[in-house]
Parts: sequence; structure tokens; C-alpha cells
Amino acid sequence: MNWIAETLWDLVSRRQPAPRQQVRRPRIAELQVKNPAPAKSTMQQRYDALVAEMKATYNLRIRKWRSSTSGCAWQVTYEDGQVVRLIESPYPRGPMSCAVFLHEVGHHAIGLRTYRPRCLEELKAWEWSLNAMREHGFNVTPAVEKRVAESLHYAVAKARRRGLKRLPAELLPYLKPPLSAV
Repeated sequence: MNWIAETLWDLVSRRQPAPRQQVRRPRIAELQVKNPAPAKSTMQQRYDALVAEMKATYNLRIRKWRSSTSGCAWQVTYEDGQVVRLIESPYPRGPMSCAVFLHEVGHHAIGLRTYRPRCLEELKAWEWSLNAMREHGFNVTPAVEKRVAESLHYAVAKARRRGLKRLPAELLPYLKPPLSAV
């Protein structure tokens, strides 16, 4: 018997490698998506760009996107002097949520606690918001204007309940509730 003991390595090294097949990768243009995701509307792209611009311009952090059309703006100052500007608001998807978002940004844009009393700061933040909407080409609807009037009436009434002695002249129109709210 002429049998030679071989190791496993001897058997593997003698084996001829299979010829490699050339695999051609398809070009991007050749790839076809069966069900493409619907593209965002042009308006939503504009709202997205507005959010990015406001965050960058005013160095804001969004703590939370609210599902309601309410908001809040504040800042935290650390011992080392670092200031963090924060807001909560609805994500802009239409004129009303855009106005509320910009109103909260407006508090930082005009400067928190720059205007006294607080109801005057609310007026200035709303003015800033509506001006920003118009400058960016967003529609200020009658519903938005009604919301602003109701908000300012509420702010003035709250200030008076808390003992405000002198109401700034700009806020006199908001002493009485808006006609549509009566």
C-alpha cells in the first residue's frame, strides 16, 4: 500500500481557488426604488429651514417640542458665566404653530426681562414674532392675529389681578377682551 499521510494543510494548499466572478455594482441611476417616500412639502421645508436658522442665530436649545400650541422661554446662567437659552413650543407646521414658535424665540431675540412689566414683554415678543413671519414670507392669518389679541388680553388681565399700578399705553387696547371672544 503506497499511501502517504498528508496533513489537512497539504490538502487545502493543493486545492485550486475558484475563479472569481466579477460583480458589477449598479450605478445609482440604475437603482430604482419601488415605493419612494413622499417628499416633504415645500412649505414644511421652509418651516424646517426657519427652525434651523432661529436655533443658529439665537443660540437656542429646544428642550421639548410641545403637542399643544403653548410655549415657554427661559435661560439658565451657570456659575462660570455660560448662558443656555431654552424654549419649548410646538414645531412649526402651519401659521399658528409658527407664530407660537417665533414668539418664544422672540423672548430671546428681544432679551428676557428687558421690558417691564411682563405683559409688555409679551407684547414685544408677539410683535417680533409677527414681523419675523412677514419677513420670512409666512402667512399671518386672522386666526393668528386673534390668538395674539387673546394672549395679550390674558397677560394684561393677569398683571392687573396681580396688582399692576400703571399699564403701558401700548397695552390699553387689550384691557377689554377681543370682540370675537365676547
